[in-house]
Amino acid sequence: MTATFDLIFKGGTVVNHDGSGLRDIGVRAGRIAAIGDLRHASAGETIECRGLHILPGVVDSQVHFREPGFEYKEDLETGSRAAVLGGVTAVFEMPNTNPLTTSAEALADKVSRATNRMHCDFAFWVGGTRENAKDVGELERLPGAAGIKVFMGSSTGDLLVEDDEGVLAILKNTRRRAAFHSEDEFRLRERLGERVEGDPSSHPVWRDEIAAMRCTERLVRIALAARARIHVLHISTAEEIDFLEMHKDVASCEATPHHLTLSSEDYATLGTLIQMNPPVRDARHRDGVWRGVSQGIVDVLGSDHAPHTLSEKAKPYPASPSGMPGVQTLVPIMLDHVNAGRLTLERLVDLTSHGPQRLFGMARKGRIAAGYEADFTIVDMKRRETIANAQAGSKAGWTPYNGREVKGWPVGTVIRGNRVMWEGEIVSAGQGQPVEFSEALPL
Repeated sequence: MTATFDLIFKGGTVVNHDGSGLRDIGVRAGRIAAIGDLRHASAGETIECRGLHILPGVVDSQVHFREPGFEYKEDLETGSRAAVLGGVTAVFEMPNTNPLTTSAEALADKVSRATNRMHCDFAFWVGGTRENAKDVGELERLPGAAGIKVFMGSSTGDLLVEDDEGVLAILKNTRRRAAFHSEDEFRLRERLGERVEGDPSSHPVWRDEIAAMRCTERLVRIALAARARIHVLHISTAEEIDFLEMHKDVASCEATPHHLTLSSEDYATLGTLIQMNPPVRDARHRDGVWRGVSQGIVDVLGSDHAPHTLSEKAKPYPASPSGMPGVQTLVPIMLDHVNAGRLTLERLVDLTSHGPQRLFGMARKGRIAAGYEADFTIVDMKRRETIANAQAGSKAGWTPYNGREVKGWPVGTVIRGNRVMWEGEIVSAGQGQPVEFSEALPL
């Protein structure tokens, strides 16, 4: 009997746990039903993928989509539009909105706003605070929760738990892996005088590598005492990579495309556009983070998409806010690094799909395997494009990579068997659904 499918992706180079090779993929009811030679199968629709690579759907586990409270910068629809235009199939959104995502009610409100409106699938980090420390074990298991996120250094928003006792109180009650912005707030306060009016290149002098390293050392010590699992976001220093290499039993970590691509030399041309927390630093630290990628110390990539308006970024430093768009450029920037030989395509898949599935326990996502949801990022590895502000799906309307030529480009975004983006056009309405996690499924 001839096998039948709703959809067949034909003739692409599939990159998954089995390596890379020419394979067809058959989809039924939004899930992968078969991988292999399906030339004799039939389907309601066949999509020709000859010359293209089919990757597991890219997951960006750190974005700020600003809704509710700051919709003039971004909202869930526009942020997710940028995501799928860039080949991203799911995002984990951060809690520093207004109101803060620190309660069951605030989380449920975000899930309601996002469902069938966002273009990609989603989960939301819940902010850990002194006030909700006793409740985080329940909050992290709610539908749509990615886990608990804690800011140990002040950034954009009002979430801050800078002391060891406050962090310990939270970690004693978590069961899932908790994520951390790791900069030592006490050192940041001491060094406020290092900021130079009008000079964004003084940003990494103020928020120096010692502030990052000191906090990460503290965080690992607290996690060991609490017997908790932690995830250190946006690693920016070579020293943290060396330290975390020795603590893979308790700590995973994330790198960002901007910390792998930019350096302090770029402040001369880009100024406040690349002002981030933690900062873009000198090339020695960029090389150190690349060592973390090449040696397997870095577990996942996240864009830390954190948009502000150009008028806000035009304010003289330090009145200018930290953060920049990144969800739409994560895939093309990293494909360009693949083509330049800095990492393999298989390693990129590990960082953007297999890694998030492994760390956070996504159910039926993050792999091209039978029974998993049919989430695919389809890319043309030979295509050359120039990144431009005019392409931006984000409400911010700009990118620090404006004018940068890259080789490798996302041409299709498929979510649960639905073509959402194809050749730079969004081709279906928002059908976003909450990501499910194995540790939070009903017993």
